[in-house]
Amino acid sequence: MQVTGVVTRLESLLGEFVSTDVQIAVSLGVIIVAAATAGLIIPRAVDRTQRVAARWTHNRFGDRIADAAERVGDVVPIEFMLTVVVRTAQLLLFVGTVIALLIVWGLVDVAWWVIGLLEIVVPTASKIVATAVLLMFAALGNHVLQDIITEFTTDASHVTAHQEQILTRIGQVALIVVVTVGVLGVWNIEIGGILVGAGFLGIVIGMAARQTLGSLIAGFVLMFSRPFEIGDWIAIGDNEGIVTKITIMNTHVRNFDGEHVVIPNDNVADRAVTNRSRDGKLRVHVEVGVDYDADPNRAAAVALEAVKNAKMVDGNPQPQVFPVGFGDSSVDLDIRFWISPPTPQRRWRSTAAVIENVKDRFTTESISIPFPQRTVGQREHDDTRPAERTTEMGSTD
Repeated sequence: MQVTGVVTRLESLLGEFVSTDVQIAVSLGVIIVAAATAGLIIPRAVDRTQRVAARWTHNRFGDRIADAAERVGDVVPIEFMLTVVVRTAQLLLFVGTVIALLIVWGLVDVAWWVIGLLEIVVPTASKIVATAVLLMFAALGNHVLQDIITEFTTDASHVTAHQEQILTRIGQVALIVVVTVGVLGVWNIEIGGILVGAGFLGIVIGMAARQTLGSLIAGFVLMFSRPFEIGDWIAIGDNEGIVTKITIMNTHVRNFDGEHVVIPNDNVADRAVTNRSRDGKLRVHVEVGVDYDADPNRAAAVALEAVKNAKMVDGNPQPQVFPVGFGDSSVDLDIRFWISPPTPQRRWRSTAAVIENVKDRFTTESISIPFPQRTVGQREHDDTRPAERTTEMGSTD
């Protein structure tokens, strides 16, 4: 090694110094030079290098470098790293000084032992430092990644919070994979065997957790298809409510009883999803029956006027009333009106207002709303039918 050559050459140069006075003088000189270098030269050199680099980057990139430096400073402790660099250089200088003093005083065997120890410690320490640097770059990369995705999604209105979360998680996973491969490479760990083992482990986990993986894949499908967003009023199977949270695995819905329902994403993907909030408007249907003796056209006109005067009913599109069928006791009218924005409270209140207004107007206009009733009649006997004959069997004498 280069260190071995330096020590051998230093030993040959100092071999003629047999006098104790010369050894003391050389030792004092080495100590003074080492102390001056460690206490003055190394800190000033690091500080000078930092200033020159900062001036060059400012002249080269302008004020943009200030924002980047501030972003890096929020994640990576720059001052601490510079302190570590100074202390490391001082430590190496101290070890070199000790080796030099050992050779000056004729303790060559001890010097060789220290050098052998350095040959073991230095590579391990270098790997530890490289691993620490990779981890710091990973933390910085994660911070920069989140800032970039946040800026991108802020300017893009079509990207939802769920999609932003998915993009962040994908970027973080990719960053973790890259850093892991880098750390394994630093420590000379064979990646091929790990990949083979990970493949078999993935097969086992895939077979044991099919439903979980199905929910995970469905989460990515929901991300790109976007059938609903947070705050939408949806119906999935028997569950209906407001979407409160969307994760990779589940969709959280708060129903109208105040209960929070967690639905796995694979159940969401394989069912019909009704989104009542997507278009910003919702049409509501209310049926009412009028007596068969009433004029259905007049009843429809009266009902339409009542609906137009009801609260929370939109005027565009216009409400509509149509006769839709013959009931057991009435002619059925279908009242159709729109509300916006579509919320459960607005639907309930608008329906109640329409029913009250229609009932009051029908009462004022003497249009009855019949209730189911049954007419009981008796069939009259038909005397024209031939009378039944009765034959009696008897005995003869």
